[in-house]
Amino acid sequence: MRKIIFAVFLTCFLHLSGWCVDKTEITRVDPPNWWVGMKENSLQLCVYGKDISSSAVSIDYAGVTVTRVNKVENPDYLFIDLSIAGNTLPGGVDILFTSGKEHKTYKYQLLKRTGNKDTKPSYSPNDFVYMLMPDRFANGDPSNDIIKTCNETQLNRDSMFYRHGGDIQGVINHLDYIKDLGATAVWLTPVQENNEPRTSYHGYAITDHYKIDPRFGTNDLYTQFVSAAHDKGLKVIMDMVYNHVGTQHWFIKSLPSQDWIHQSDTFLQTNYRVTTLMDPHASEYDKHRMTDGWFVKSMPDLNQKNTFLARYLIQNSIWWIESTGIDGFRIDTYAYSDLQFMSNLMAAVKKEYPRFNAVGELWDHAVAYQAYMMQHSKIPGAPETNLPGLIDFQLCFAVSEALNKPMDWTDGLTKIYYTLSQDFLYSDPDKNLTFLDNHDLSRFYSVVGEDIRKFKMGIGFLLTTRGTPCIYYGTEILMKNFSNPDGKVREDFPGGWAGDKLNKFTYAGRTPAEQDAFGFVKKLAQYRREHEVLRTGALTQFVPENDTYVYFRSNPTSTVMVIMHYGDKGQQLDLARFNEKLSGYTKGINIITGKEVSVAKPITLDGFSIQVIKLQK
Repeated sequence: MRKIIFAVFLTCFLHLSGWCVDKTEITRVDPPNWWVGMKENSLQLCVYGKDISSSAVSIDYAGVTVTRVNKVENPDYLFIDLSIAGNTLPGGVDILFTSGKEHKTYKYQLLKRTGNKDTKPSYSPNDFVYMLMPDRFANGDPSNDIIKTCNETQLNRDSMFYRHGGDIQGVINHLDYIKDLGATAVWLTPVQENNEPRTSYHGYAITDHYKIDPRFGTNDLYTQFVSAAHDKGLKVIMDMVYNHVGTQHWFIKSLPSQDWIHQSDTFLQTNYRVTTLMDPHASEYDKHRMTDGWFVKSMPDLNQKNTFLARYLIQNSIWWIESTGIDGFRIDTYAYSDLQFMSNLMAAVKKEYPRFNAVGELWDHAVAYQAYMMQHSKIPGAPETNLPGLIDFQLCFAVSEALNKPMDWTDGLTKIYYTLSQDFLYSDPDKNLTFLDNHDLSRFYSVVGEDIRKFKMGIGFLLTTRGTPCIYYGTEILMKNFSNPDGKVREDFPGGWAGDKLNKFTYAGRTPAEQDAFGFVKKLAQYRREHEVLRTGALTQFVPENDTYVYFRSNPTSTVMVIMHYGDKGQQLDLARFNEKLSGYTKGINIITGKEVSVAKPITLDGFSIQVIKLQK
């Protein structure tokens, strides 16, 4: 009894005197660190801990000033505004939290920036992007296949819905394969933590914005991956998700405020109609449902009009660039986020990294809808998004239709012509990311009926038209299937797992047909990499006629002619109407076959074929 009385007395004494009493718990501070010398000298810390809002905040560090301490509905949060002077030195900043007689010191790290950020090149039309899903590409570290502390602990390669074990180390192990194919940039679907109870392999239900999913690796490993890619001449594109998060996100479990996410009395799902944002006749209900409705029930929809959330997401974006050295963003579900927020985000990124590139996903059904979202849009009434480019779904759809329908006034190969003829709507169509398939669409080889001739027509077009081309993992080895459901087009790359019977990463493991496809991609990718005319040359297209579409890429020193012919029957192509581009040329080299071609007489076209001809005097 005396011990109990003494313990109570001691506790009261310590409380009154301020000795070593520590009831304030700080669970996390985001961003977890920052840098001196940033062009934006303000920083907002999101501090989370039990009843942290009862604390006063002070800092005694030369150059760092607390300008405001913001409280929100949830007492477990504080948002601390800091000013960091330009001459501030890197080091550990002691942040003192005081509540009555209680004191808690948190040491926050300010680091020194490295490298010249103003001149660091981002990915561009000079690049050829290889897109992959880490969980389905290669398993380089089996020890992280199952993390017992995660909500989903089942590994099942026989199921399209569960984790398969692919990881960042697996990507590192096969960077040489990606480079050998001819790619110059790598885009991984999101690698941030997705600690959902099931179907979290895809990465689009983030539960911690500052942490790499442990089943993919660690933050340090991701940084090593970026460095390893750079050492091999490959750039890295990070997939960013701003519209939504997973239900198990730490701040969803404890919302800072009720308006942190979009909420309604009954569940409201988005109508997926991006058109409502541009439609001059759109109802307010439809516009509200488009932007504020949830993508799916398992992904709470973030409200970027909340200024604290907006700042959180913007700083997170800059943090990943600065801490890892990535070269660009792919932005998921771009138009579903608040457009003013997206504009502010890209402006903040460009302020720190003027040459940093990003493309937004806008999956809809008209060129104008895409062009509306590009920076400096030429469409009246369009907002200034600061978004350099779009993922070009319209051109993807046009190619798929062109290779599956006979040509007429608007269909078949004419579909490509009409789509590109609308490039006047874009401020810079070359900034668009062009592709044939991806993780949400049917595999291109299946789309063209597993016809290798049509496959080569599509690949040939992708690597010779305007824009920044992107290929989905496995397309180069004729992986096939239809996206019903999506998991069918997200199969494992053969050879990425120990014990796989086939290894398509190697020449010996590929069938003759697969090697033919791989070699075709590689040949054109290499030629594109070595010849600027196919990367940045002006595009001139001629109206398709007689089942044939002809276009040219040209610059002051070089011209390439591309001929696409649809139909089983071969024919002769009279070149007279192309004289404005052929004038002065008498011959050329077919890049694909290596054979010389005369352009002084009609050219023979094979059925379902593409010719890429480097013109010569």
